[in-house]
Amino acid sequence: MEYDNDAGAISARVLDAGEMNAHFLVDNFNLETANALRRVMLAEIPTIAIDIVEVLDNTTVLADEFIAHRLGLIPLSAKGVEELQYSRDCDCEGYCELCSVVLTLNARCNSDQIMHVHARDLVISAGRPNEEVGNPVLKDPERNGPCIVKLRKGQAIHMRCIAKKGIAKEHAKWAPSAAIGFEYDPNNKLKHLDYWYEADAQAEWPKDEAHANLDGDVADGEPFDYDAKPEKFFYNVETVGGLDPDQIVHQGIAVLQKKLAEIISVVQGDDNVDGFGGAQSPQMNGGYGNDAGYTTPYGNNTVWGGGGGGPAGGSTTPFGATPYGGGY
Repeated sequence: MEYDNDAGAISARVLDAGEMNAHFLVDNFNLETANALRRVMLAEIPTIAIDIVEVLDNTTVLADEFIAHRLGLIPLSAKGVEELQYSRDCDCEGYCELCSVVLTLNARCNSDQIMHVHARDLVISAGRPNEEVGNPVLKDPERNGPCIVKLRKGQAIHMRCIAKKGIAKEHAKWAPSAAIGFEYDPNNKLKHLDYWYEADAQAEWPKDEAHANLDGDVADGEPFDYDAKPEKFFYNVETVGGLDPDQIVHQGIAVLQKKLAEIISVVQGDDNVDGFGGAQSPQMNGGYGNDAGYTTPYGNNTVWGGGGGGPAGGSTTPFGATPYGGGY
């Protein structure tokens, strides 16, 4: 997106970008939406991770559960994961090619040297929607990936791993990003922070010069603006490798748009929720109330609050008999 600081419209500016990291600035934004985007990128972007491990053989020094946990945290490529269904939406009884990717780990040490089993040893053993989704992420120079287990002579491991689609709200293994840095007001012009210091606040709290220069420093004698709100937001998106940083940002925006569209649709009554055509007050259309006060679901004769709805002595209980004081 073209960066235009003076146009008034939302604009973005890429400060630095790489295979594993994206650093960018969004201007003319608001804090609520900026933080919502950050939270969505952290927890609601669908990825793929090993969810079920079937142990066929394990004579290593590590317990089955320990290895299964390590396998679940190995990053897998999520490119094209939108072609997979969530397992909860699939008609299969356990797993199938429509909702899962099956990987096999099969290794045996026959030499006197210690054998290292890495993520690269996970082999796709069943069909999948495309050639990318489910591949182990290999970003190290040797392209081995994380070490899963070490084998001595005579030891073996044989496991079938079923990878499924999910989001980080369900489990952290589905998180697309390792971390997302988020900052606004690096010069503390809005006075949202009160720095604790011993001698010199500027020396003990050094500024990020790149961000501080872009945001503009506070001029000497400049009056404090109590109505000022943050407008510039600095993001630093670091991926685990399953998705590129720009894909995380784009998919985060798409997920946030979809969530907002669903809210707007329900509020406007497009989905005809519960047959009344959208959100409404409890007192509309003869709901849980009337001019005398709110009623219980048991009938219109039972009134809570709203003096005058019950007997002369005051309001009634849900059973419609016992008066409670006068003057409710």
